[in-house]
Amino acid sequence: MIKINMGCGWRDFGKDWIHIDGGDYPHLDSKDIFNLPYEDNSVDLIYASHIIEYFNREEVKDVLNEWIRVLKPNGKLRLAVPDFEAMVELYYIKNRGERLYPLDKFLGPLYGQMSMGEETIYHRTTYDFDSLKSLLLNLGMKDINKWDWRKTSHSEFDDHSQAYVPHMDKDNGMLISLNVECVK
Repeated sequence: MIKINMGCGWRDFGKDWIHIDGGDYPHLDSKDIFNLPYEDNSVDLIYASHIIEYFNREEVKDVLNEWIRVLKPNGKLRLAVPDFEAMVELYYIKNRGERLYPLDKFLGPLYGQMSMGEETIYHRTTYDFDSLKSLLLNLGMKDINKWDWRKTSHSEFDDHSQAYVPHMDKDNGMLISLNVECVK
């Protein structure tokens, strides 16, 4: 089974995974998320946590098409992105007229900022379920549903797919990562 952790950063899922990221980490198998060194229809699963929002709505189509190219028929694409709808819902919660979660709490997830080599990159868009589903349908994907990070083979690795408000309150907080899985 070929499983890719796309945009893995410092997270090493182990030898059963292929790790691809533009950073400089010892566990990387490749640094190129744009030109995958795999045959068409050869990969079982691509997992990408909080990476596609770094591309605008047009650019992301080319990126996803490359990933979809290598997926086997019925292969899975598992994405995690900041959940705009969840953040808006939290933003509107008030207690005695004061916002419990002011805008400052959401600037990181919404606008992101990360060093990538000598460049600093930022999030260029955001998604809700409907907009992400529409994008994936237009690219030919099917069976588009939310997935539960607790029920994955990579649940032990705390990444942005497990982002909650309040921070790290995975039992009582609200998940602010939109986790969507689809099938080729």
